[in-house]
Amino acid sequence: MSDDFMIDTDDLERRMKGAMGSLKTEFASLRTGRGSASMLDPIVVEAYGQQTPINQLGTVNVPEPRMVTVNVWDKSMVNAVEKAIRESGLGINPQLNGTIIMLPIPELNEERRRELSRVAAQYAESGRVSIRNIRRDGMDQVKKAKADGMSEDDQKFWETEVQDLTDKYIKAVDAALETKQAEIMQV
Repeated sequence: MSDDFMIDTDDLERRMKGAMGSLKTEFASLRTGRGSASMLDPIVVEAYGQQTPINQLGTVNVPEPRMVTVNVWDKSMVNAVEKAIRESGLGINPQLNGTIIMLPIPELNEERRRELSRVAAQYAESGRVSIRNIRRDGMDQVKKAKADGMSEDDQKFWETEVQDLTDKYIKAVDAALETKQAEIMQV
């Protein structure tokens, strides 16, 4: 194999890791019947003239498995934070206690568990699509190098490298999905 043509597999792997990180963030936002500080990450509040994440307006704690609390630092922002949580679609009814907003996590029924499981599967499919798009970019680099004079043996080598990397990350997506679905369906 000559070193004239190198495919940047490190860049491809970095991008695939980014797709996995994005998937894990989406999975963290799915409610599983247990409280988690990360479930509030996607929620933003109109504060001080801009969209601000909740964790920048107060301290998010999980004092017990089925309770999340938000201790809002600025008293004037308590109602805005409560409204953002209520309208977020999480299905949680916030309760005010001074500057502390308590979020009791209700028990998930079977239908809601199946629905969340389907949402997790959709997130996983988006992750797989992202990884396949990165694979396509890698294969395009190989084709371009072939057109520029890369040998057929080198072409096969790099195509195998890109495919092995893709298979590794697709398996990781499948494993993450399986774990998340088991977590969701756990009663």
